[in-house]
Amino acid sequence: MKTLKKRLQKKIEPCYLVQGEDILLYDEALKLIKNACNLSFEEFNFQKFDDDTFSADLVLDALETLPFASEKKVVLLKNITKFSEDFKKKLVAYLKSPLPSTCLVIFDFANKFDFLISEKISAKRLDEESLKNIVEEELSKSHKAIKKEALSLLLSYCCDYYSLIKNELKKLSDAPTDVITEKDIANMVTKETEYSVFELTEALSKKDAKKAVGLLSLMDKDSKTFNLILNHFRRLFFVAISKDEDLPKLLNVKEYAIVKAKELSRNFSKIQLKNIYSLLDDVDFYIKNGQMQIENALYYLIFGILYC
Repeated sequence: MKTLKKRLQKKIEPCYLVQGEDILLYDEALKLIKNACNLSFEEFNFQKFDDDTFSADLVLDALETLPFASEKKVVLLKNITKFSEDFKKKLVAYLKSPLPSTCLVIFDFANKFDFLISEKISAKRLDEESLKNIVEEELSKSHKAIKKEALSLLLSYCCDYYSLIKNELKKLSDAPTDVITEKDIANMVTKETEYSVFELTEALSKKDAKKAVGLLSLMDKDSKTFNLILNHFRRLFFVAISKDEDLPKLLNVKEYAIVKAKELSRNFSKIQLKNIYSLLDDVDFYIKNGQMQIENALYYLIFGILYC
């Protein structure tokens, strides 16, 4: 993001394509772009389209409309996954001669906009070695060191998301001790929901009902948590039945995630995982059709898995 900030100081491009797994970096990139554009009357000069509000005609109209009482306007396409070939052609044509006052920002988590020639912003997770170097370097500025085990735990709690690690480093820099330990990480660092879901999955795989219910009680009862649990168990199912050695690429996850999934999947039979897969689909259907509130659905799901 430091590189983006410097680039924005020199020139604001007509289009920025943001791609990668670290979702929080998407918002950070948008914030930097909006600040650089110095928007006035944001309610008129910032337009957002997602899968629910997307319309090819409305997007193209927004791109070609002048800003209101502002030098710039920003149009955001947020994870649009369904659009026609005609829209692709029109967007490519527009970007050959874009309106100078419009800045198009595309959040492209599913890599649907690779066909565009535009300024790209990486929101990819950094590799583990790079993250460890960053953590040690940042903590050294506050004259702090961190134990090897504590560093690994920090990365695990934050699921290798640099944006989350960055926030936690502010807390750790103010720690009363000069050497950060695992205990410090456990007491000071907020676990990312994805990590909590991994802990929950592990408890369920061991049929530890008390721990599973305790972990769920501490988690947000929202669609993000449900979708993470759903994706986690689907991954276990695919890992258990697949002989494909290129699973990280196939499932769009890191090698480490596949290794952990293989470990956990061994605690279930293939029949159990198939039944859990069906249970997940049923609960997903109940939620989407208003037959279950998410909180009730999550507990229903947990007990269903425990006694599957």
